[in-house]
Amino acid sequence: MYFKSTFFEDYTLGDKRVTLGRTITETDFVVHAGHTGDFFPHHLDAEWCKTQPFGQRIAHGTMIFSIGIGLTASEINPEAFSKGYDRLRFVKPVFIGSTIHSEVTISAKEEGKKPGYGTVTEHVEVINEHGEVVLACDHLLVVKLRA
Repeated sequence: MYFKSTFFEDYTLGDKRVTLGRTITETDFVVHAGHTGDFFPHHLDAEWCKTQPFGQRIAHGTMIFSIGIGLTASEINPEAFSKGYDRLRFVKPVFIGSTIHSEVTISAKEEGKKPGYGTVTEHVEVINEHGEVVLACDHLLVVKLRA
């Protein structure tokens, strides 16, 4: 992780970056359930899940969101801050042993209402080991203009 100043004008539509991968473990399921209080059987009851359509435990969508976004945090831009996330979708299930990575594409940018700032949208896709999108969202950044 390192600091890199990137101003609004430096972002180019279509630019893309790809993160390293991370394998999802049973420990991830248990720790996330403990942090959130989400102990639904879909995530933690292996025997019950055998009777369900997926046949195995499925990861918490919020955990995959957290891990997928965490993978993108490889550089700190002191000229920008997160405004939040839009259009979050859990597209496909993720299982214990799945390996995910994130792909971030600059999909939009517009000058902001506040003088000296603009908004940059990063479209984030979390991809499994089969090349399938399992989660998608838009990350909104407020970014300083080069003065």
